[in-house]
Amino acid sequence: MELMDTHTHLYLPEFDSDRDEMVRRAVSRGVVKLLMPNIDTHSVDHMLSAVNRYPDICYPMIGLHPTSVWEDWPSQLNILEAVASKHKFVAIGEIGIDLYWDKTFIKEQLDAFRRQVEFALISGLPVVIHSRESMDEVFSVLKEFGGKGLKGVLHAFSGDLDDAQKAIGMGFMLGIGGIVTFKNSGLDKIVKEVGPEHIVLETDSPYLAPSPHRGKRNESAYIYIINRKLAEIFGMSEEKVASITFANSAGLFNI
Repeated sequence: MELMDTHTHLYLPEFDSDRDEMVRRAVSRGVVKLLMPNIDTHSVDHMLSAVNRYPDICYPMIGLHPTSVWEDWPSQLNILEAVASKHKFVAIGEIGIDLYWDKTFIKEQLDAFRRQVEFALISGLPVVIHSRESMDEVFSVLKEFGGKGLKGVLHAFSGDLDDAQKAIGMGFMLGIGGIVTFKNSGLDKIVKEVGPEHIVLETDSPYLAPSPHRGKRNESAYIYIINRKLAEIFGMSEEKVASITFANSAGLFNI
């Protein structure tokens, strides 16, 4: 059984003390591909170092996270787009809108999001979208690019069933992680309605650890917990769910 973690920040300081062991634990659990979204201009070198250290396991994305969007976002994107011309990336991410922490730079977030979607289309890459407390704003921007063949994933999906169906109708996958294991999250009901063919697995490690590790540091090995929960929801074997979601991920990210 092979699994893919389509969203892990394994290059962050939270893993500095045991990164090698963390990757080995993941691989031992069948998590053979680890996809890493970028955060900003300061995280790129750390991310690419992980790619070099774990070849054929770690794959990078390039993008500017919405919580890193300030007045200087154009210069940051100039730097990141230059980096994109020198290395191979599997997606433009993590991009999008975050209105949970601060709404000060909402205009800048929207402008940066649009520019990065345009860059994804030019580059022929999928997008990985952060949409915390901003589902309406994200959909509004995506509608501007309708019919242009944009594909991607709504990372850490937390919308309702209508949002899920709208995203799928736009050609997007739903990124499902630890939240699906939380009691009363309601995500299990949404997932059951949409089916495994529209899902990719992710941890968002070191964040959002699944139960029974909730509140602790997350890591890619825990993908098996998410896969097991989905198998329970769908009434399928773990092997079948793993096969479907791995194929979804490999196709979307061209791996």
